[in-house]
Amino acid sequence: MNIGEIARRAGVSRSTVSYALSGKRPVSTATVRRINDVIAELGYRPNASARALAEGRTRTFGLAIPPASARLTDVQLEFVASVVEAAAVHDHDVLLSPSGGDHDRSFERIVTGRRVDGVILMEILLADPRVERLSQAGLPFVTIGHVEHPGASSWVDVDYAGLISRCVHHLADLGHQHVVLINRSDELVAAGYGPALRSSAGFFEAAGRCGMTAHNVCCADEPAAGLACFEQIRARWPEVTAAVTINEAALPGVQRALHRAALDVPRAFSLTGVIADRLAEDFHPPLTAADVPAGEMARLAVDLLLEQINDPSATPRSAMLAPAITLRSSTGAARRG
Repeated sequence: MNIGEIARRAGVSRSTVSYALSGKRPVSTATVRRINDVIAELGYRPNASARALAEGRTRTFGLAIPPASARLTDVQLEFVASVVEAAAVHDHDVLLSPSGGDHDRSFERIVTGRRVDGVILMEILLADPRVERLSQAGLPFVTIGHVEHPGASSWVDVDYAGLISRCVHHLADLGHQHVVLINRSDELVAAGYGPALRSSAGFFEAAGRCGMTAHNVCCADEPAAGLACFEQIRARWPEVTAAVTINEAALPGVQRALHRAALDVPRAFSLTGVIADRLAEDFHPPLTAADVPAGEMARLAVDLLLEQINDPSATPRSAMLAPAITLRSSTGAARRG
């Protein structure tokens, strides 16, 4: 079955059917309904390649992911999977491409190769050259995270500063006076990684308002580093009774360190942060945390990208998400003495 047969049965021209399917030109509601009725009756599904060719599009998104040498976190993996699912709902495919590090050529092929209609960028730096490159190229894009001065660009982000601040206030309400932030790696912080720097700013600002003594440690994204990091915290600041973290990859190591130090959570030590919900639930005891809504972020990113692709004159939009902190079992009153 083809467009010609649909046009004949609906009593319209082939071009009208094409416009009704692609949305490139207005077609009356009654005509669209008649065409859709015929399509439903015939069980027609347009060939993806032919449809893309007719629209002058690839019907493919580029998704710039961290380099393969970097282990993806649970949040990152969930986001990638959710982007693929959200794109499929709109009959689009996703082309994964590593960026950052030694992968400039791969990213440049995405920008110049005409293989995608738009790009979603992950892991945004405050001053990110990829954002500037896409802006210069005129290729539609959406960032997960936002640069320091986003201007007229579309982005989706989590309010790390605000959420970490709420975690600190929660610990202050429980009587904790000495706290530490277990941040991302030294390399990411030095590169200007947005969530790490914004989390640190929110942490120290909130601790200052609450009259708390606060420390920050950078930790590589791996369990072994989490163990070493927590042991370093215990050695340098034994008075610390609670930690806040955004480093989910280090959590298994932190848990081992807590067990090794015979610190009961939450009676002897409290832990909270901004973490993927599955990891928070799997922690022992379950972690009080703001659960990163990776699936919602992915769907929003795809919607914003499609807006730009379908209407290049559309005003760019952004979304700052601030999920509630889920009170589980990892925070309690500060120990005394």
